[in-house]
Amino acid sequence: MTTVPTEINAAAARATSEKVTPMMAQYLGIKADYPTMLVFYRMGDFYELFHEDAEKAARILGITLTARGSSGGNPIKMCGVPFHSLDGYLAKLVKLGESCAICEQIGDPATSKGPVERKVVRVVTPGTLTDSDLLPEKAERSLLALCTLSARKSTTVGLAWLSLASGALRLMEFSGDERTVAARLAQELERIAPAEILRADDGDMFEENPFAHTQRVPEWHFDVVKGHKALVEQLGVATLTGFGADGLGAAFGAAGALLRYAQSTQGRGLQHVKSLAVESENEFIGLDAATRRNLELTETIRGQEAPTLFSLLDGCRTAMGSRLLRHWLHHARRDQSVARARHEAIAALAEADAAATLSATLNEVPDIERITTRIALLSVRPRDLASLRDGLKQLPALRQQIARCFIPGDSCLLRALHDAIDTPIPCLDLLTRAVAEEPAAMVRDGGVFATGFDSELDELRALSQNAGQFLVDLETRERARTGIANLRVEYNKVHGFYIEVTNGQADKVPDDYRRRQTLKNCERYITPELKAFEDKALSAQDKALVREKALYEELLTCLAPHIGDLQRVAQGLAQIDTLVALTSHALRHNWCAPTLVDAPCLSIVEGRHPVVERQIERFIANDCKLSNERRLLLITGPNMGGKSTFMRQTALIVLLAYVGSYVPATSATIGPIDRIFTRIGANDDLAGGRSTFMVEMTESAAILNGATEHSLVLMDEVGRGTSTFDGLALAWAIARHLIDNSRSFTLFATHYFELTQLPESHPSAANVHLSAVEHKDTIVFLHAVQDGPASQSYGLQVAQLAGVPPAVIKAARKHLARLESQALDTTPQLDLFALPCDDPEEAAPVADAPAMPPALLAALEELDPDALTPREALERLYELKRLAA
Repeated sequence: MTTVPTEINAAAARATSEKVTPMMAQYLGIKADYPTMLVFYRMGDFYELFHEDAEKAARILGITLTARGSSGGNPIKMCGVPFHSLDGYLAKLVKLGESCAICEQIGDPATSKGPVERKVVRVVTPGTLTDSDLLPEKAERSLLALCTLSARKSTTVGLAWLSLASGALRLMEFSGDERTVAARLAQELERIAPAEILRADDGDMFEENPFAHTQRVPEWHFDVVKGHKALVEQLGVATLTGFGADGLGAAFGAAGALLRYAQSTQGRGLQHVKSLAVESENEFIGLDAATRRNLELTETIRGQEAPTLFSLLDGCRTAMGSRLLRHWLHHARRDQSVARARHEAIAALAEADAAATLSATLNEVPDIERITTRIALLSVRPRDLASLRDGLKQLPALRQQIARCFIPGDSCLLRALHDAIDTPIPCLDLLTRAVAEEPAAMVRDGGVFATGFDSELDELRALSQNAGQFLVDLETRERARTGIANLRVEYNKVHGFYIEVTNGQADKVPDDYRRRQTLKNCERYITPELKAFEDKALSAQDKALVREKALYEELLTCLAPHIGDLQRVAQGLAQIDTLVALTSHALRHNWCAPTLVDAPCLSIVEGRHPVVERQIERFIANDCKLSNERRLLLITGPNMGGKSTFMRQTALIVLLAYVGSYVPATSATIGPIDRIFTRIGANDDLAGGRSTFMVEMTESAAILNGATEHSLVLMDEVGRGTSTFDGLALAWAIARHLIDNSRSFTLFATHYFELTQLPESHPSAANVHLSAVEHKDTIVFLHAVQDGPASQSYGLQVAQLAGVPPAVIKAARKHLARLESQALDTTPQLDLFALPCDDPEEAAPVADAPAMPPALLAALEELDPDALTPREALERLYELKRLAA
């Protein structure tokens, strides 16, 4: 969270009481307006930082800290960075959550009597980035505002978040008791993943988000009425009814604070923010933080970018497509019609064999979405405009390729996208006429505009460009006039134009030559004719640069009306790119089109884990079948047998189907899904003071409280973090609750073989296991899902594979045999928290068990479990059961 350094206030106060230089007084006045930010103060070719800012920046950036002058008897600490290297330093600072105010020289040094006039022209914060050098290419960095309204028994939270780089503005509002709202807020922040959060300076109801920079702003910024007015003005409408925003309150307050903050950081209005989306709880398939982490959608459990589902599927040719694909993976819609439309589009692209051609054309398209934003914010660079022009020229070819994939007159997704990328002819015409084929990187360098666009600029350029020929002609004439054969006419930036004559020819210099510079071996002169040309040529260059700057500002003004069309094109291109990437992947890896149905159903034939199958040589495909009559699969089998992979692949196939992608299976039929829950693995949360078991139970509680009959639940090894009996009792009770109360589709993996009896009393549960074969004290994992429970866990064999010393394995086998032989005489676990038993009948000792038959006892004594094969063990088990009868 950002706090206001008291040192800055003290420094500002010193400026009024002490003698400070005019420049430092100017700096302190500016710094007082941005006390929580690092102020980059432009001085010539450097941005300087002073006082505490300098100490902090020097430490973070690893640059030299120096001192210059003094204030109050103490040296003024300072550090600086070159102006042309600013973006690299800003990127590092913003990544660490710092906010920076960029203070530029806006006055003319030649006419300024005191310090050159300066002002902060933009503010760079983690959530308000638009520069391509500062933003990750394939991810959004959104700014979110949080507004809380409390009543006597209910709390309402309003969220407003904006991707400044794309102009996408969204609202959400939800209510409930404080505990419910806090849980929901945590889930939504995990989904949205904002880079920066705005909160009222006294709003401490909920904990700070540890993954986002928090900025405190005055509470009055969240005024609901003013927020509604700000939204209406921003969108240029009379009412918000058309956006589905009626009835919101807290969300309007959040939007008001958000827009105020975003506009202040950019120093201007947000021309590109002209659309609004209101999201609801029932719009997307719910994925909590644990599920996103366990399924490794865009980040591995270890925090790496690959291998993940996103890295696997991201064959997009544009950054816009990659960002949209990432968004789809985290925001799969519950509405099956959205996914079906995408499935149909993929089928059409595959049938027309259009993916390769479209990919090649899309490869020539720049990031139109972010270029459009920079046009709106007047921060676009000339080469951005050139790439935009070249990208728009690809639209006719793309439309022609897409038109081959649908029948004219059909109303389908591809038809809508075909219409969306219609070329904005006036915009393309303007860019083609105005921008040079290969413009300079910056406007200040000149050479931005094409020849013929502006007659005045062409004349000024002609004066500069014709200088070369004039100098050649002058040199020829002067050699003939003076008789000096080695006379040269040249130019440099320091001394301008000059005539150079060697010392040996000095006696031939005419009287109208005026000495300009003396060197060791020659003299340099100027003539009235050359001086007149110099004044004209050099002033033409300066005037040309001034003219180009004015023309550039006019060009951006003329492009502003086309921002809406450019955003429409960008959104269409992003969808096409994403669909083409999904099509290419499906064709390459033999994925199938899923069938989404309205009835409760989950039938996957030969399903595969999309990521794991690319990491190993041969992946074993497995079926997963759930229905209204078969809602829980109790999965047993050895460690490393593939239980977790089977569970995860099922969830990923369901998610991919609702994203609109094909899926890695032979066939898949899937019914309505509202949420996906996972409880797979857990670690200590030491910082939060939670043990592994506490984390496990917290995640289990969230599932039991939130799962419905349309949810998909994955639970792996519940109860393993505590004693055997406690864990078994909890696992049994959780499984029964999911069967009887939640009625969710559930994959429940366990090593508690006692749970395999559950289907006997609950017909909607079924046993399956991951098969393995034991061979000479080693184990071979078959990774195949088969009906029925597993025969054993093969824990010792897995330990042997892990490299546990043979002596330890041998001792474990002996102790395991002892434990198994004593299993009938185990002592019940006492409950430390149980009340004393007052009922004598309950306290009465249990009667002695009947004596074991002699034949059974003899058979047990002869039995050597270590020497039996699995088949022999099963036969002996039946024999012992017959003897015990």
